[in-house]
Amino acid sequence: MAVTTSSPPGRLNGFLYRPEVRQAIYQVLLLAAAAYVAYWVVNNVADNLRRQNVASGFDFLGRTAGFDVSQSLIAYSNASTYGRAFWVGLLNTLLVAALGIVAATVLGFIVGIARLSSNWLVARLATAYVEIVRNLPLLLQLFFWYFAVLKNLPAPRQSHVLPGGAFLNVRGLYLPAPVPQPGFAAVAIAVGLSLLLMAGLWAWSWRRQHLTGQRFPVLGPALLILVALPLAVFFAAGSPLSLSYPELRGFNFQGGIAVQPELMALLLGLSIYTASFIAEIVRAGILGVPKGQTEAAQALGLSNAQTLRLVVIPQALRIIIPPLTSQYLNLTKNSSLAVAIGYPDFVSVFTGTVLNQTGQAVEVILMTMGVFLALSLATSVFMNWFNRRMALVER
Repeated sequence: MAVTTSSPPGRLNGFLYRPEVRQAIYQVLLLAAAAYVAYWVVNNVADNLRRQNVASGFDFLGRTAGFDVSQSLIAYSNASTYGRAFWVGLLNTLLVAALGIVAATVLGFIVGIARLSSNWLVARLATAYVEIVRNLPLLLQLFFWYFAVLKNLPAPRQSHVLPGGAFLNVRGLYLPAPVPQPGFAAVAIAVGLSLLLMAGLWAWSWRRQHLTGQRFPVLGPALLILVALPLAVFFAAGSPLSLSYPELRGFNFQGGIAVQPELMALLLGLSIYTASFIAEIVRAGILGVPKGQTEAAQALGLSNAQTLRLVVIPQALRIIIPPLTSQYLNLTKNSSLAVAIGYPDFVSVFTGTVLNQTGQAVEVILMTMGVFLALSLATSVFMNWFNRRMALVER
């Protein structure tokens, strides 16, 4: 019986059979396909814009906006430009993100620690909060706080009177507004100087502990610096600050600072919702610390509060910080739901009103994507830096 043998593959076939060569070919083909799809999309968009007589570019940012915004942290009117409206919406989003992150972090740490409490009632209440809040849609919670709670507050004439000259009604929360007087610049400089001194004290304390292993009680001196120096300058300058209290005039309050119900509802919804996830992250981080660390701290005579603050939390942070970053990013992106309750955030002002008026869909969408990408990257960079500083082992 004849036996047939296959001829050895040629040099070219042998070259193509090498795994690294095949991988390179696949990557080139994939890159070419992606480039073709991108070329097709760009051409298709350009053709559609030409058919609709829509001029591309960012010249529209210099045109008059012609609409008002209910809340603005900078000067704005309907005679301002679309570029000004961009900054108004961006600052409103940054305000919500910053306040929401602080509130959610504080509340999340409190609830996460409470879940591990030896008090049965406290632990069960914290568990109920987490399980209920995180399993309800965020949009539904925003509707609850806005329509069911804040919209049912009394009219301005029947406002709830709060301590310190504040009032709460259906139109918002009215607080006394600080009014700087001549000489207040010196107080502001003193506050900045005290913050620099605090930062220097913290850095020196950390370096001292790193080199010698000895802790310096930095909290008390830091608070003393923060309070004593500005107060001394404040009284030396003749108390150059007064308060403008809100007063009921006609059908509404005048003066002071008005916090809109839309902002309050958004902050409450975002903070309470995100805090339920942060609480679970904190609980997992604390449980991730070996039990022997707690026992060793108690053997040294530390109280439960000292053990938690000085031993457990610093070690748990290496577990808490990475997933905590994701929650901060989610809170910032979830602020775009503000459009559902009428708060003028970036998406509502720029992607909504400006897009509808100008028709510059491509430019507006690209700018919106760029803004949220920049915010997310900035948050990630800061949290990664903080995570490296809190690591137990230097890298």
